[in-house]
Amino acid sequence: MRIGFLTGGRLSDHAAQLLESGADVIVCGFQSLGEVSYERELRGETGLFEEVALLSKETKGVIVAGCFTDLPVGRRKSVVVAEKGRILGVSDMLNRMDGGEYRAGAGIKMFETCPGKLGVIVAEDVCFPRVGETLSVCGADLAVCVYEQFCGIEPVLARAQAFFFGLPFILCGYGYAFAADIGGRVRFASPRRVSSFDLPREQEYHLVETRRRGVSRRQRSEI
Repeated sequence: MRIGFLTGGRLSDHAAQLLESGADVIVCGFQSLGEVSYERELRGETGLFEEVALLSKETKGVIVAGCFTDLPVGRRKSVVVAEKGRILGVSDMLNRMDGGEYRAGAGIKMFETCPGKLGVIVAEDVCFPRVGETLSVCGADLAVCVYEQFCGIEPVLARAQAFFFGLPFILCGYGYAFAADIGGRVRFASPRRVSSFDLPREQEYHLVETRRRGVSRRQRSEI
């Protein structure tokens, strides 16, 4: 699976370069779309989601793009996913930390695409391992996290979760792209604005047994 990244600049300004990458999945940071108003999109005053859909049609692949969505109830950090000209859905950040500016969304989302099952992690949700664990349990082939501005700990968190949950992790934020394989090893890292690399398909399963107290198996007659 070839993964492409856009870590700086608008999506429309770098469409040609992204097309040349030949990537199956292109991941774009929050600056790629910026602010998106659902009301203006529905009224046809803006066409940012359409822009994502059209580029996915041209690439014949998947586009994963971050944006700040504006709703009557408040702003959210979101990620829109499109494949071959069709919007598959929008995933919002689940966890709002310390009453931050961006409201919490609802539901962890995974998208069935031709390259595989893509699990989406939005921004600070990468700090909450249950999100990555849920995607792994639900059969995701790849975890894609779109971040805003890296603080330094995010690649460490991605490597740890890739190792614990057996799920390749992709990070894309302003000025940096990163990937870790299921062994927690760094497979790719680049500060370039437009970049790409080939991610091998890996799946590994183990039988894990645990002893615990409780969950009695006695028959009703014995109780």
